[in-house]
Amino acid sequence: MRLGGVAKYVIEVEQPAEVPEAYGFAAQRGLPVFVLGYGANTIGRDDGFDGVIVINRMRGIGEIDGGGDMGVDGVDGADGANAADGTRRIRVMGGEYWDAVVEYSVNRGWTGIEALSKIPGLAAAAPVQNIGAYGQQVSDSLVEIEVYDAVEGAFMVLTKEELAFDYRKSILNTTASGRYFVISVTLGLAPGQMARPFYNSIERYISEHGIRDYSPRSIREIVSAIRAEKLPDPTVQASAGSFFHNIYLTETEAEAAEDKGYPVHRGQDGNKLSAAWLIEQVGLKGQLLHGMRVSEKAPLVLINESAKSYEDLAKARAEIMGKVYDKFGYWLEQEPVEITNESA
Repeated sequence: MRLGGVAKYVIEVEQPAEVPEAYGFAAQRGLPVFVLGYGANTIGRDDGFDGVIVINRMRGIGEIDGGGDMGVDGVDGADGANAADGTRRIRVMGGEYWDAVVEYSVNRGWTGIEALSKIPGLAAAAPVQNIGAYGQQVSDSLVEIEVYDAVEGAFMVLTKEELAFDYRKSILNTTASGRYFVISVTLGLAPGQMARPFYNSIERYISEHGIRDYSPRSIREIVSAIRAEKLPDPTVQASAGSFFHNIYLTETEAEAAEDKGYPVHRGQDGNKLSAAWLIEQVGLKGQLLHGMRVSEKAPLVLINESAKSYEDLAKARAEIMGKVYDKFGYWLEQEPVEITNESA
């Protein structure tokens, strides 16, 4: 978003052994730690951060052999690269760019994460908020993660079940927020392709372009084209991607919404009401609010055109949330996380 002040200290870590050193540096000075990846889903406050930002720069992707190679500092990770169903397991270091992981997968004809193409960010961030798009989410393929536990001062493994995944949530951004530094992520992927019906926008693209190839490579190309058309490149336009969560509804709530004529998407991941649709319905699509532009192509996205401070963003956010609540009775929830001294 190109907003926010500066941090007191910034440390980049390139090897697992450097992680406890970084936390030790902060502890010696009595300072809080904020773990930062690519920063695409993070917003700074105007007063900066009076602590230590630790940036994950650990790179690497590889298949895990039957002996569990690629483990970190003696931590026993997943073993058995080839499951009975042909699933392949790969271990990805946390500082690897997420889209490089998707490319690695589709190059081998594996399904599981192809719909998560072009999501800006690092691999370590994927399980934190259980990234998802176009009918897939990382929890569908995740096996386990290797972490540094800042409370116990030790490396350990957390399984998929221990992470307690939910929509854009895990223990890493809820009950255990700030406790674990993600060293690596292990995914289980398999030869094959996504099953139809696909997400609405993918089905529409397939129909419009007469596509009959549903391979992981083809789905990646489709998703990449859709995202390029709708979503701004954060390296070009100041944006944090999708700014609000979609509204997930119980069955009763979904039926009530449909009775009112609201378009509820029913999928494997639950009943969803589009936040972008809600924003468009209150007349804010394309509008400039306190220097923040509500995207004309994707109303879920806010673009910083002329905002100079976090307060400008806060005013725009409040106006959008208020108008949606007044018309529909739903409170939108912000998706990007914030670096704050208050929560440190």
